[in-house]
Amino acid sequence: MGKKDIIRVKDMVVVYGHDRVLNGISFGVREKEIFIIVGGSGSGKTTLMRHMIGLQQPASGHVYIGDTDIAATDEETFFHTLRRIGVLFQASALIGSMTVAENVALPIYEFSHLPPAAVADMVQIKLSLVGLECYGDHLPSEISGGMKKRAGLARALALNPDILFLDEPSAGLDPVTAAEIDSLILHINQTLGTTIIIVTHDLDSIFAVGQRAIMLGKSSGNIIAQGPPADLRDLDSNAEVRNFFKRKP
Repeated sequence: MGKKDIIRVKDMVVVYGHDRVLNGISFGVREKEIFIIVGGSGSGKTTLMRHMIGLQQPASGHVYIGDTDIAATDEETFFHTLRRIGVLFQASALIGSMTVAENVALPIYEFSHLPPAAVADMVQIKLSLVGLECYGDHLPSEISGGMKKRAGLARALALNPDILFLDEPSAGLDPVTAAEIDSLILHINQTLGTTIIIVTHDLDSIFAVGQRAIMLGKSSGNIIAQGPPADLRDLDSNAEVRNFFKRKP
């Protein structure tokens, strides 16, 4: 039996002013898979992610996390469901005046009643998971770009979510550091069974970690292709899709 969908987007329409950015798209994300959202600049990738995590509400349509439609539920259920989600934003979004450990501890203090000693233990576990166990007392300004991404991942994992959203996790990183982040993503997926949704245009990362992908059309607001990344590169009938995955103009 195949894995069931842990997230379902159904008939989502997003409108900004007079522009229909997403035009009734539907797809599912399976439990424990690494799912990639790609598309050209302005195709609505980040807009889609923001609606999938409930930061914005669609003009119409549904976003189901498990059995809960986060676009049409009460506030208590909405926030309870969001505890299943961790998010790494593109710029890591660390608070500069707080140490790495304090950044990771923040959501734990916010959403639990654990004593400080237990929080400190949880923080150390998360930092160890991403290879930053010796950097908890550093400020974000004192660590490298790759370390900031790792710290952001540790914070995203703080509440033991079963779903992770990553917005351009390798953006701004050199190729070696980007490959290290890819390895960390695979490690989290394989050891914790975390479902991971990644918005990216980094082809090396897409082929390194992606199990399945959707591609948004640049002007249509629709999904123009979906499937394993290698199949989209080599077999898709749409030239726009093949050219994107082969880096052709």
